[in-house]
Amino acid sequence: MDSLVGINRQRVILVTYVIAAMDITGLFLQFSITPYLAKRLGFDTLWFGYLQTTVGVIQLLGGPIFGRFGDLFGARAALSVSCLASVVYFGLLAMADSTAMLFIHKIPAVFMHILPGSQMIVADLTEPDKRADALAKLGLCFGVGMIAGSSLGGILSMRYGESFAASVAAAGSFVSLLLVLKFIPKHTKQQSLQQQNENKNRSVFNLGDITRLMRYPGVAKTFTVKITSGLPAGIFQVMFSIIAMNFFQLQAEQNGYLMAYFGVMQMIMQGVVIGRLTARYAESSLLLLSVAVASLVGLAQALMANVFQFCFIVVPMMFSLSMFNVITDSILTKSVPPSDSGTMMGLCASVQSFMRTIGPTIGGVLYENYGVPSFGYIQCIINIAVFIFLFMDRRGERHRD
Repeated sequence: MDSLVGINRQRVILVTYVIAAMDITGLFLQFSITPYLAKRLGFDTLWFGYLQTTVGVIQLLGGPIFGRFGDLFGARAALSVSCLASVVYFGLLAMADSTAMLFIHKIPAVFMHILPGSQMIVADLTEPDKRADALAKLGLCFGVGMIAGSSLGGILSMRYGESFAASVAAAGSFVSLLLVLKFIPKHTKQQSLQQQNENKNRSVFNLGDITRLMRYPGVAKTFTVKITSGLPAGIFQVMFSIIAMNFFQLQAEQNGYLMAYFGVMQMIMQGVVIGRLTARYAESSLLLLSVAVASLVGLAQALMANVFQFCFIVVPMMFSLSMFNVITDSILTKSVPPSDSGTMMGLCASVQSFMRTIGPTIGGVLYENYGVPSFGYIQCIINIAVFIFLFMDRRGERHRD
């Protein structure tokens, strides 16, 4: 029996986009207030790095397990757990008045994986040839959330305080939970009744079932590229709140406006540019393009001197980041069976968590010893190396064909 009979796929995808946008709004609201709250509580750059690393470790452990949970128990259960965890997460942030509480409030992040859960639903409900465009549209929601969250975070924290801003984020997560329970079906995969019964006997914590995905053709290579090329940009993103505060000398409200500008660029790239490019060009060519642009962005970041120059760099930066993430996620989900799409999205999310785990430590050392330009030079060099690897590998595949 088809588990998707009677489901309005377009409606489910639309609601999923709304839930993702609300989740990202809450996260960026938190991003815009946490550095200033941490500074008020006496954190220096090193301790703020420890705080970021804590989140990375927690989500690194939870990402693959969450994806596996979604594959076995369905989209509704997975997103419900994530939304409930977000309510607790932001609620604890609203009550944070000490160093210990700021660390404790990060614990529910182990279950907070609404974006990969949304990606799983979109991957389940779209055809392979349309998947990259659908995932890009999900990135459009990321842009909306970035704009709304950054703006709200800066305005609310300046006028009413960090606790009130965090409470608004908690309320938004509760609304998302209600939307999940109302509109998201129990299962979004094409599964027979026999397959659903078999899933009940499979363990969420079976690491063998999770890591076996790496043995599918092309998966290990794409993952290696995703980590290697994405690491320098990930370090810069993790450290950006410190860069904005110390290097650019921005206040909370100004930082919120800058993040909103990021969101506008993200919306343009993922809502307009990427969909058209994926419809006309091969994913392998677009992956090469995104890596090449990333190397040029790194060089520009190394040479920038002020926030106005950075605003010009943001345009190609958001293009390369958006294209790279969409293409690699699309390639990876196509490389495994549909029944494992959630686990794969969980593994993709774990890449970002891995970067947040090691990024603050590496970024703190680079920032303190070599300054902001070091981030750009490293990104430029690494992406040139990745571009050469991908180009040579592509030529090798053509010769073998």
